[in-house]
Amino acid sequence: MSTEQQWDIVSGIGITALAVAASRARETSRPDALAKDPYAADFVKEAHPPVPLPTTEAEAAAMETQRTWSATSAYVAVRTRYFDDYVQRAAAAGVTQMVLLASGLDTRAFRLRWPAHTVVYEIDQPLVLDFKLSVLRKRGATTECDHRPVAADLKEDWAAALEKAGLDRSRPTAWLAEGLLPYLPPTAEDDLFQEIHRLSAPGSQLAVEYLGDMQEALDDAAIADSTRRLGVDIGGLVHTGRRPAPGVRLSELGWETREVSAAEAAGGYERPLDPTSFMSRAVYTCARRS
Repeated sequence: MSTEQQWDIVSGIGITALAVAASRARETSRPDALAKDPYAADFVKEAHPPVPLPTTEAEAAAMETQRTWSATSAYVAVRTRYFDDYVQRAAAAGVTQMVLLASGLDTRAFRLRWPAHTVVYEIDQPLVLDFKLSVLRKRGATTECDHRPVAADLKEDWAAALEKAGLDRSRPTAWLAEGLLPYLPPTAEDDLFQEIHRLSAPGSQLAVEYLGDMQEALDDAAIADSTRRLGVDIGGLVHTGRRPAPGVRLSELGWETREVSAAEAAGGYERPLDPTSFMSRAVYTCARRS
């Protein structure tokens, strides 16, 4: 979405981010939660969405769409935990610069423990960051890191804004691209990886969520049902068509890569996903620049 388009938390990409936050809130309500986000429910409450977004297991169980929400929430729980583990491992290994690309309503800077001197950059459009930070301020949320929001569009010159905010390209960085690639056209995706490579010192890391051809998502009954209920034309937001997997591009740039499917990650957490779901076939790529 370009900067000329109006961003709104209760429509389009905004409400999809809100639905993900609702899923994190629902997971947080479980006694066996894979990840806990104490702020996720606040986003839903403050946004006043036009459709019900369950933020607890009890709320979801009372809804006609319980099965659809359960599949989505299960995937979000696994994805959140997997990338939580990724950034925490990077920090434990001594990486002190974290960049969350198109961070949306991500609250890792606030809800995770961070070693001293860690800087967490969050890149997203100004209205996204404004909404998120206003809710977090209202909750009195604090961070253990040096949190630096960077208002920029990833289809434009975001790298300059990031360096202006203080990113030091001579030091290793851990990058995270979660829930991002489907919204980028192929050329913008190519540019993104090239810029990450240019800004990354040896020892830098990158984790990417890859969903493959989004046409398959549009054909998935559960996704079609959930987005229809949200009032979202998902086909107008994402870019379809096959393109090289992130691991292929990063290998060409000289990065060492490894991949795990969402289903495999879920198995490792003993939280299996519905094998018929499109989301269970997602791939998480982790790469390191040597």
